[in-house]
Amino acid sequence: MNVVWLSPADKGGNRVPTISQFFGISIRMYFDDHGPPHFHAYYQDYEATVEIGTLQLMSGHLPRRAMAMVLEWAVSHREALTLDWRLAEAHEALRPIEPLE
Repeated sequence: MNVVWLSPADKGGNRVPTISQFFGISIRMYFDDHGPPHFHAYYQDYEATVEIGTLQLMSGHLPRRAMAMVLEWAVSHREALTLDWRLAEAHEALRPIEPLE
């Protein structure tokens, strides 16, 4: 995987980088997002925001199985998530992160 996809525009008209996709789940990060460092996970009509440092759910909801996969993936990629957060803060290109296999 060598590409970061841009999602359709969000409600504010901004395009949001998708840094990983697996099993119908998209992981995205917004540029200039508020702290603490976090990522957004989307699955069907569900959305959840997860803090990178603690992997605690900040907002939203995913079905149990999808949330378990997101957390399993995030545990393995916490360092890459932190790097992408820093890149997003600096308005630099985000790096794709390997999907859960």
